[in-house]
Amino acid sequence: MKSYDVRCINEEILKMLDLKKRYEILNAQFMGILDDKQKDFLNKVERFCRKYDKKVDHTTADVYDWIPDFGEQGYITRSRAFSEFDLDWNGPDGYTGLTADLIRALALDQFNPQFNMGAGATVLCVNPLAEHHENQPHRLEALKELITGQAIGCIMITEPEVGSDAVRPLTRADPQEDGSFLITGEKIYSTNGPKSKYGVFYAATEPGNSKTVMQGYFQFPTEGITIKRVGIPWVPKLFLGQELMENALCPKENVLGPVGAGKAHMFEGLNLERMGIAILDVAEIWTALTHGLIYVNMREQMGQIILKHQGVGFLLTEAWSKAMNFTMACLRFCEKYDAAVEKYGGTLPRPLETSFIPIAHALKYRGAILAERISYEVANVMGGAGVCDNTLMQDLLGISRIQEIIGGTRQIQQYVMSMSFRQFFKMI
Repeated sequence: MKSYDVRCINEEILKMLDLKKRYEILNAQFMGILDDKQKDFLNKVERFCRKYDKKVDHTTADVYDWIPDFGEQGYITRSRAFSEFDLDWNGPDGYTGLTADLIRALALDQFNPQFNMGAGATVLCVNPLAEHHENQPHRLEALKELITGQAIGCIMITEPEVGSDAVRPLTRADPQEDGSFLITGEKIYSTNGPKSKYGVFYAATEPGNSKTVMQGYFQFPTEGITIKRVGIPWVPKLFLGQELMENALCPKENVLGPVGAGKAHMFEGLNLERMGIAILDVAEIWTALTHGLIYVNMREQMGQIILKHQGVGFLLTEAWSKAMNFTMACLRFCEKYDAAVEKYGGTLPRPLETSFIPIAHALKYRGAILAERISYEVANVMGGAGVCDNTLMQDLLGISRIQEIIGGTRQIQQYVMSMSFRQFFKMI
């Protein structure tokens, strides 16, 4: 449910734009590209979201309050099986992997795009813990809390003077005799930061030297750390943080990567991180298109529904065809990645893992551009209905404008892809 002070859209059209109808038109379009297991899971998540939608107000609610309920169902992330835990949703009859995560995101984004993005940011904290928990009880506890929605997480990489050159942090890590580190520096734009219980970070014993980077995590609140909310008007429901650290203690047991290992740890999660963003792009694109397709089939001008005006109908066909092509590409990547994970028992051979990297970057790069353009074009054909506060379109217009920034700018995606061309050449 979404509240507003003034109803701007025809009441009949507004009723058809509700979550149930948007799911129905989404399912109709995906009927031919999803297999039965994928359809069943999509319908399962949709049923949960529809039921939940009836008891919340998307305008006034704090979206972070919903995380425990969704986490209990395994709807924060499905990208891994998390075999370390016995959960209701990750057993033999469950559905996990990148493909499952794409399906999950499709349903959640229709429910609330900003909530979906916030959940995705928690996963950036999940991945390092999943890779490096070493079966230590306190790390496993943190990991379980994050994936079940009992805790919120963030990743602390970007600094005021360190953006795209993330492997050379200026945040200082001072090693102590007991194996702990004292961390001093500033991180910024950390999605979920002010709401987080756990935060993974990178720091260097020699600030600016990538060979001296370590990786660790904090459990908040931590003495010596002040967290403030950064104002990002395009995502008013999300809390992005500035973390000021002054000799903040990272205990030995919270060190995920020793000095010198931080850079490698940062890069090992590239496929999952970039595909996580590409998956968000897919979801945002279809949330926009479901709004637009319903609206243009009902709104009348000049004696007919506006879909029949070529300036509207043909514009949407252009957006729709690009969306479907991109979706099929992402679905194919996810299915191939999941098959490789299953084949190799969860750990991909290094050359195979490396071969996925430029493809994941390409999908993130192209998806961010598409999400922004399609969200804008749908809002444009909807006119005032596309920019007022009666629907979720305003959320999409905001989120889609930062998709090229998060997880690395457009130019960084291009740089990584271009460097992969060199690696391909060396293989001949």
